Amino acid sequence: MNDNLDLCHHFADFVARTRYDDLPGDAIEGAKKTILDTLGVTLAASGMEPAVRALVGLLQQGGGSAESTVLGFGGKLPAISAAFANGSMAHCLDFDDQTPWGAHAASSIVPSVFAIAERMGGVSGKKLITAVAVGQDLFARIRCNVGWNQNWNLSSMVGAFSATASAAHLLGLSAEQTSHALGIASQQSCGTMEVIFATGSDLRGMYAGFTAKGAVIAALLAQKGITGINTLFEGKAGIFKVYFGGKYDREKMLQGLGEQFLGATTLYKAWPAVGNSHTYIHATIELMKEARIAATDIETIRAFVGDFTNTMCTPIEVRRAPATIVDAKMSLPFIIGVAASKGRMGIADFSEAALKDPEVLAMAAKVVPVEDPGQNWTFKLPDGRIEIVTRDGRTFERLGDNIPGSPEAPLTWSQLNEKFSSCAAVAAKPPTEAAVRKARELVQQLESVDDATDVIGALS
Repeated sequence: MNDNLDLCHHFADFVARTRYDDLPGDAIEGAKKTILDTLGVTLAASGMEPAVRALVGLLQQGGGSAESTVLGFGGKLPAISAAFANGSMAHCLDFDDQTPWGAHAASSIVPSVFAIAERMGGVSGKKLITAVAVGQDLFARIRCNVGWNQNWNLSSMVGAFSATASAAHLLGLSAEQTSHALGIASQQSCGTMEVIFATGSDLRGMYAGFTAKGAVIAALLAQKGITGINTLFEGKAGIFKVYFGGKYDREKMLQGLGEQFLGATTLYKAWPAVGNSHTYIHATIELMKEARIAATDIETIRAFVGDFTNTMCTPIEVRRAPATIVDAKMSLPFIIGVAASKGRMGIADFSEAALKDPEVLAMAAKVVPVEDPGQNWTFKLPDGRIEIVTRDGRTFERLGDNIPGSPEAPLTWSQLNEKFSSCAAVAAKPPTEAAVRKARELVQQLESVDDATDVIGALS
């Protein structure tokens, strides 16, 4: 391996030369699960997140060639616009998959590859699976091996490169063209964590649309001969020096490249809320079951929080009564309030009407954050800890370990099929039950499908 080459060339060579037969079985399964899961949460967002209607309406007004489908709404737009729309919806509900270390790859990758696949036509299921798998792998390799200080939004910053890699593979770009595409994508690689931390913005749910759109643009421009940046990642002002202060592990990024595909580690969410909250959701629901605590018994719920989860509690009054659906999914007191008052959680618990649910708001007001440095997010997401104090003075405590959708308890195909069906049912234009079954079947046997966009056709 020529170590004088910038990492962008190593990555580009990997993307260009990888074939379906190079993928291990778990990477194939991971890519297929990601495709089904992402299509489902995108459909759900079309009906559940009001902000996307304005975006889709704007793109529809712009018109253009009918190349690629806008999920949930129907109709086709240019591939770039369709990627923008579907990418914006893919993360809107915070129900999309994530790595075990946090951050989201699929909400940029899947909208990009389907937009291009429909534009191209005749893309096989094997080709689409491979495109998703290489993008997932690159995302995890970069995300795991940089010195991150919770400043840049890794989902959009890293997602620009992983989604571009997937798009470039689907287009059949050479290694040189792919390296150019990655360089072009750097113009779209951005976004800070303030979009996550701040309240009142619609952008937290929609940022993946900008990344997906940028990936499609980058790959198509590279196909037309536009050149990129030869020293993209490791140059004097390269990505790793500017974004991460030069703190990155080159050796680990390259270790097993083309042999070990990290997309196989992808996790799928059981609940439609930010991933850091799932340990608290699980701890609350299970503790109430185990201790036989009724919602009416609860006096106080103490949530022990670290650096990131403390942000989800600040300012406390806003977090206890969020004004928007996007904020609700990032508000730990509200999320715990849903789990404790209902004993479960589903898509319907994050709607405009649900934000005013008096029982949830009353329970959220009982949630008290307690700072605990042991809960800081260093690398792997920590297990959340809660204490419930009952009206008669008893105290019960639980860690949120072995949560559904974690490496210890991953969601099965059966669970993902059920999630997909429930998501499709709340789309702006819900597909029929027969269409939902057909789409699920196509994805599960995608390696045998001649045209991968048959999945989209089934849902349109």
